[in-house]
Amino acid sequence: MLAIVENDNWLSPVADEVQKRYDRFCNCLKTIEKQYGSLGNFATAHHFFGFHYDRVRRGWWYREWAPAAHYMSLFGDFNNWDRYANPLENTGNGIWEVFLPDDEYKTKFVHGSLLKVLVQSSIGEQERIPIYINRVVQDENTKDFSAQFWNPETPYVFENQTPVLNDEPLLIYESHVGMAQEKEEVGSYNEFITNVLPRIKADGYNAVQLMAIAEHPYYGSFGYHVSNFFAASSRFGTPEELKKLVDTAHGMGLLVIMDLVHSHTVKNVREGINLFDGTEYQYLKPGQEGVHPQWDSKLFNYGKTETLQLLLSNVRYWLEEYHFDGYRFDGVTSMLYKNHGIGETFDDPWKYFGDNIDNDAVTYLQLANKLIHDIDNQNITIAEDVSGMPGICAKIEDGGIGFDYRLGMGLPDFWIKVLKDQTDEQWNMHEFFFTMTNRLSDVKTIAYAESHDQALVGDKTLAFRLMDKEMYTAMAKNQQNLIIDRGIALHKMIRFFTICLGGDAWLNFMGNEFGHPEWIDFPRYDNGWSYKYAKRQWSLSDNGYLKYHWLGDFDKAMIDFVKRTHLLASNSAWLLEADEENKTIIFEKNNFIFVFNWGQKSLPDYEVKVKQTGDYKIVLSTDSQCFGGFGNVDEKAVFPSEKRGDGVFMKVYNVARTAVVYSVDN
Repeated sequence: MLAIVENDNWLSPVADEVQKRYDRFCNCLKTIEKQYGSLGNFATAHHFFGFHYDRVRRGWWYREWAPAAHYMSLFGDFNNWDRYANPLENTGNGIWEVFLPDDEYKTKFVHGSLLKVLVQSSIGEQERIPIYINRVVQDENTKDFSAQFWNPETPYVFENQTPVLNDEPLLIYESHVGMAQEKEEVGSYNEFITNVLPRIKADGYNAVQLMAIAEHPYYGSFGYHVSNFFAASSRFGTPEELKKLVDTAHGMGLLVIMDLVHSHTVKNVREGINLFDGTEYQYLKPGQEGVHPQWDSKLFNYGKTETLQLLLSNVRYWLEEYHFDGYRFDGVTSMLYKNHGIGETFDDPWKYFGDNIDNDAVTYLQLANKLIHDIDNQNITIAEDVSGMPGICAKIEDGGIGFDYRLGMGLPDFWIKVLKDQTDEQWNMHEFFFTMTNRLSDVKTIAYAESHDQALVGDKTLAFRLMDKEMYTAMAKNQQNLIIDRGIALHKMIRFFTICLGGDAWLNFMGNEFGHPEWIDFPRYDNGWSYKYAKRQWSLSDNGYLKYHWLGDFDKAMIDFVKRTHLLASNSAWLLEADEENKTIIFEKNNFIFVFNWGQKSLPDYEVKVKQTGDYKIVLSTDSQCFGGFGNVDEKAVFPSEKRGDGVFMKVYNVARTAVVYSVDN
């Protein structure tokens, strides 16, 4: 019996299915190793397909796999855009190739050359982008995309080693390069290096997660409708500039995680891989099975060898070519289930192993995790899975899928429900605590109170949900406003409560740490293609006279606290009190006592049960004046405890809408 079943009796009815899941992985891996020697060798299609220099024959090969194509030819500025001058030869097994000898093309086919491939198939003649191309650019006038031959004379040389976190928790700063600047235009890799990386470092985070890196034709897709899987988005700069970003981050002690989208692809024909050789089924699923009902995109056929090779080679490419330190896999729930998990209630083990499971997708994710950790066992993999798939973060040999972390996606959903649907008086303290802690102890979870999802148009960030339009008129430090006072107090408490209880790591979307007021709205037809809301207003926090500054300062203190106390790696929290009448939660974790008063009443001489005797001192208070609080608690005071009966107690001033951390001084 596999370990995940031995450790969880709930899985006993599906023990055979867990074994079958592992057996499918082993059989697939064995087949790959028999044919290719190793999984690593299998994941090197990008070394064969695309453009590669032949030092013996002295020239460039271009190769593509397009089994249903009738005719293919390469054309571009190197041959005056003659669509038929350089036909590819079908060499068998669906592989097409053409050779461009130096004798004829050395001065024509050069770094920066624009090109396309002409494909004739059963659906006619189409101009396409080579699938394995590593750079795609858009014409500013025609808006047409072309491939670009990228072969700089001086390749980028990485200078810095990948940092090691040692005993620090993973603290992720989720970022989008294009909208990371304050100006109303697309930001660049270089601007991110100069303006944002130092902020991330100064705030205490140790990892940056980059969204929208792989090329995507529509900027407003947030990078989730990928067209060219091996091309870094040219909107933000060159491949060398992205490499410099990663390298610079490493030099600052920051890991760099890529948001990897292998759950679907854009349906666009001119820019993407859909219908490349004229068939729906080249890399994707045919018919309605290959269409995502909510995302307006196409779905991969993970059971096809060539699809596995494409995606696994892509996994390897970004790790080795750009030195990324791992991936956050987008849309894992959608991949795992044939109905994409839509409207599903996962209340029975068979829902994780029944007919609704895409077993090929499960095997792909297992192979991807093995490959990533084979390349470097320090690489990080994160699953965006809301379903709670058993074994998602367990070792493959234990019956798992092999991820290091899963995102605690239910946590931000909980806060939305609380703030949207309930009054303060309706808040349930037991529900607060158990929602944060309701997870399997062996599933490493990344906690977050909000991410980019909550910042998009149609939703609201925590800050905007708490303070709404008052943020535009009442955020000056010398201005009093009850709505703002409540919002600032709860913003700090919600984030602190979530990081303390919600997981083993933390994620923050850029700007949320200081309560960025506005939603994200990318330029589109409906807003006149405006960049007004596709930016981050860093000056709100930097200028010093607005209250955003206080929220940013608290976030730094919060991050510093969890780092130096090793709080996230400590044992589970121990609930000492859930006082529904006074809306107060008290818990112990790693020998610290946490008192969260979510209510509107301040309570003098409030009795707190603690675990050991001694004099207690305040370590951190959200009501500190340096964080925009009112300083109602004397942070230099000592709180003696006394043993009474079977318990130990101390008395504190339990201030309304305040969280205080106490430490015993033995």
